[in-house]
Amino acid sequence: MNIQQPKLKVCGLTRLDQIQELISMNTDFLGFIFYEKSLRYVLNHLSLEEILKIEHQGKVGVFVNESIDKIVEISQKANLNFIQLHGDEDENFTLELRKKLNPEIEIIKVIRIGVQKSEQIQKTINQQSTTINYLLFDTDSTAFGGTGQQFDWNLLNEIEIPLPYFLSGGISLDNIHQLSTIKHQPFSLDINSKFEIEPGMKNLNQIEKFKELYIVKNSEEIL
Repeated sequence: MNIQQPKLKVCGLTRLDQIQELISMNTDFLGFIFYEKSLRYVLNHLSLEEILKIEHQGKVGVFVNESIDKIVEISQKANLNFIQLHGDEDENFTLELRKKLNPEIEIIKVIRIGVQKSEQIQKTINQQSTTINYLLFDTDSTAFGGTGQQFDWNLLNEIEIPLPYFLSGGISLDNIHQLSTIKHQPFSLDINSKFEIEPGMKNLNQIEKFKELYIVKNSEEIL
C-alpha cells in the first residue's frame, strides 16, 4: 500500500516575512486568496510581482466565481502552480479553463459541505470534470471559506473519493486527533483561520506545533 507523508497547505497568506518563514518550515503549499470580498484578499497586501518573486513550487491561487481570462492572467503574472476553484464553477468552466491555462498548472476543485447527505456529495464529486487534479473538501459558507467551522468528517467515510484531496474547514490543534477517524486520509491538510492572530497574520508558533503533532508524527508512523 502506497502511503505518503501528509502534506500541509497554509492559506490566506498576506505577509512576505511570514511566507518566507513558512517556506523555511518546508510548508508544501502556500495559499493566496484572489477573492475581493475575503478578509484575506492578497492584492490588498501584496502585488502580483511580489508573489511572482516568491520561489516556491506550491503557490496556490484561490478564486471564487472569477472569469477564466482573469484567472489565466493572474496565474501568469504571479507564476502560480495551482488554481483552486472555490466557487460555483461547473464542469464546462473547468474544461474551458484547462484549455487556456498553462498545462503545468494543476487544478483543485472545492466541494463545499454543509447539510448535504453523503449521496448528494457523491453526486457532486461524480459531476466534476476529468481535467481536475485534486479535490478539496471545505465547510460550506456564504463567505466561501475561512470560517473556522468544521464539517462532519465522518461523511468522508461514506463516499468514494477518486482523487487525492485537501481537507479544510476548521482544522485546529484541538481537533487533529479526529483526523485518524478518516479512512481515506487526505493528501494534504489546509489550515487557515484557526492559526491566525488576525485575518492574514498567521500564528507561526501554532503552525510549527501543528506540524510537529500531526505531519511529523504521521510521517514517523509511516516509517
